[in-house]
Amino acid sequence: MNLRTVPAALAVAVLALSVSACAKDKDTTTTESGVKVVEKGTLTICTHLPYEPFEFTEKGEVVGFDIDVLKLVAQNEDLKTKVIDTPWETIVSGNALDNGDCDVATGAMTIKPERVKVMDFSNPYFEATQAMLVKKGSGYSDLSDLAGKRIAVQEGTTGETYVEENLPKGAEKVSYEDSVLMMEAVNSGDADAGVNDNGLVNYYVAQNDGVEVSKEFATGEKYGFSVAKDDNPELLKAINEAIADKAEMDKLKEKWFGTAG
Repeated sequence: MNLRTVPAALAVAVLALSVSACAKDKDTTTTESGVKVVEKGTLTICTHLPYEPFEFTEKGEVVGFDIDVLKLVAQNEDLKTKVIDTPWETIVSGNALDNGDCDVATGAMTIKPERVKVMDFSNPYFEATQAMLVKKGSGYSDLSDLAGKRIAVQEGTTGETYVEENLPKGAEKVSYEDSVLMMEAVNSGDADAGVNDNGLVNYYVAQNDGVEVSKEFATGEKYGFSVAKDDNPELLKAINEAIADKAEMDKLKEKWFGTAG
C-alpha cells in the first residue's frame, strides 16, 4: 500500500460510517399505543406513483386501495396521513424507511426474500398474478406467441422479472419507468404486449376498450406493507389488525376492484 493514501482512505471510512449513522438517526414520536411516527400526529406513507388502482393521483390527491387500507390504520391510531411519492428503488431497498422519510412503504409490493432482509412486512393483504395486456384482436394468447415482438414491462417489478425469465426467442423486453407508460405503449402499438400485476392491468382494461388481458400467469405473489427493519413492531401490529378486519377490507375491495373476492 502507498503510505500517502492511508490518511485519505481513513477519511473515507470515517465519512462512510458517519453517513451510515445519520441514515439511522431519525427523529420519531410515539403514539399512546407505542407506534413510532416521524411526524407527530401523522402516518407518513412512501409510495411510487402511479399504480392504479392501488395508488395514483386524482384531483390533486393521492388515492387508491393501498392508501385506503393505510388510512384505516391511521384512523385506528388517531393519526392523519401524508403520502410521499418516492423512487421505487428507495422503497424496495428499504432506504426510504431507514432514512426516516416515512413510517410505512407501499406500492402493491410483493413480499420477496431479498426485501424481507431489509424491511419488516405486514401479513399479506392481496394475492396477485401476472397479466398479459394486448390489443383486442391481436391473437397473442401467451408469451410464446410473442417471438420477435416487443414486450413492455415496468422497471423493477416482478412482471419484468417474469418476462426476463420467460422471454420468447427474438423478443425484446422494453422497460418503462412507470405502469401507465408501460400500458400506454401497448394501447398505442409501440409494444405488442405488456406484463404486470393483474389488479393494475385489469383496472386499465376496464377503462380502455381497445385492450384486453389474454393470459394470466400464476406466480404466487402476495403484497405486503413494510416498515423499517426491527424498528416499529407496534406499527406492524396496527397494520396487521387493519388487514384482519375482513368487513372493512371487503368494502375497499368492492370499491376499487368491483368485487370482494
